[in-house]
Amino acid sequence: MADFTQDAQKLLEEIGGAENIDAVSHCVTRMRFVLRDESKANVKAIEDIPSVKGTFTQSGQFQVIIGNQVADFYNEFSKVSGVEGVSKDEAKEAAKSHQNWFQRASSVMAEIFSPLIPAIIVGGLILGFRNILEGIEIQALGQLVVDGAPQFTTAGDPIYNTIVDVSQFWSGVNHFLWLIAEAIFHFLPVGITWSVTRKLGTTQILGIVLGITLVSPQLLNAYGVAETAAADIPQWDFGFFQIDMIGYQAQVIPAILAALVLAYLEKFFRRVIPESISMIFVPLFALIPTVIIAHVVLGPIGWQLGQWISQGVMAGLTSSFNWLFGAVFGALYGPLVITGLHHMTNAIDLQLVADYGGTILWPMIALSNIAQGSAVLAIWWMHRGNKKEEQVSFPAMISAYLGVTEPAMFGINIKYLYPFIAGMIGSGIAGMFSVATGVTANSIGVGGLPGILSIQTDSMLMFAIAMAIAIVVPFIATAFFEKQGIFAQPEGAVDEDTPMIGDV
Repeated sequence: MADFTQDAQKLLEEIGGAENIDAVSHCVTRMRFVLRDESKANVKAIEDIPSVKGTFTQSGQFQVIIGNQVADFYNEFSKVSGVEGVSKDEAKEAAKSHQNWFQRASSVMAEIFSPLIPAIIVGGLILGFRNILEGIEIQALGQLVVDGAPQFTTAGDPIYNTIVDVSQFWSGVNHFLWLIAEAIFHFLPVGITWSVTRKLGTTQILGIVLGITLVSPQLLNAYGVAETAAADIPQWDFGFFQIDMIGYQAQVIPAILAALVLAYLEKFFRRVIPESISMIFVPLFALIPTVIIAHVVLGPIGWQLGQWISQGVMAGLTSSFNWLFGAVFGALYGPLVITGLHHMTNAIDLQLVADYGGTILWPMIALSNIAQGSAVLAIWWMHRGNKKEEQVSFPAMISAYLGVTEPAMFGINIKYLYPFIAGMIGSGIAGMFSVATGVTANSIGVGGLPGILSIQTDSMLMFAIAMAIAIVVPFIATAFFEKQGIFAQPEGAVDEDTPMIGDV
């Protein structure tokens, strides 16, 4: 095991001493500091420490990249500093004092949706696979025949069979997979209400129950509301007033609003109700009013807000200037990742899926991942032979192509600057093409190159072309910028002997 005593002591000195540390924790590769005064940290000197691979600041935390041995380094740092570490959650709470209201709101949104992302990705992949099974006509499988009659389009062209039309096995697989996809997307409010209560430290089972009351089979399914006459909508009849029995399947904003009310009511009643009877009356007084408020007030308001947001975004994505929207969003998504504000797009994507059956926004995120990875690919190619940098650039490139861009951006692209800008340019052009051609994803999926698995079948060819743009343009732009010295960091801003890596 490496001896980090000297490096830990040096880091303590250059970070401003123990008195400048509010909180410290570590993750897989990084030391995370919440500093009282970040200006006291000597970044250049810290990055000169042999064990340190780089630094950056995000979400109010000064992060020092150590690598896979960060746990050993952290233990040594605790000994020499005398500073007790805290959990990552406690460090995040301490970091909030260094954030403005918008950063705090973004952080809350990120922490609500982060636990849900694995399920949403699985759901997106399942929808993509089901589209291949039931949505792609394959000429080799013959013409579709219904009741003995060959089928044709309105233009007179033959309609060919899909996989499910000719295979009972794959038809059964397709039918079975809908069980999982429906659980993920139609019952998404249950996950959201659980995640909010988890984030706010209140009773999670109450959040789950609240979510179920928003999507209960007793309610008219949200997807059927538009086709149901007002007179046919079921109601709870209380004599002098009625409440529509409408579900909120796949709705994001109503679930968030309802869960926030539940959490704050629970906290309020825990303060005012004696502990001896709190087990009975806190859940009762928190849950029942919340369910009523959710169906009478928050549900309809949240539904309308969600529709306004999705309609506004969709208007931009389908207008005559949609190419400009795509170019701007595609170019700026990389900087959004640096600030952590990119998590805000999750709610918008899911709302678009709920309202329109797919999202034009998410494909641009996958393209941005690819573009940043291609910029790193260019650096790796042009600097081949630099063994230290290759230890960073090659894994970072692979990571970006698989949808995780922090290693690429923090480890290489921002370090040199010009590859980061080249990635933004490539992402902007690819995003412009993607939006202009109407590329649509079934839902959020795996970013980067595997993102094509989440794209709707009729958009796959155009997305493949957009992917090619996101690969070629940043590579060429990076090479050009380096040869011409354009957007290069000022001399001395980068220590060539100190490679940086990002989040893994």
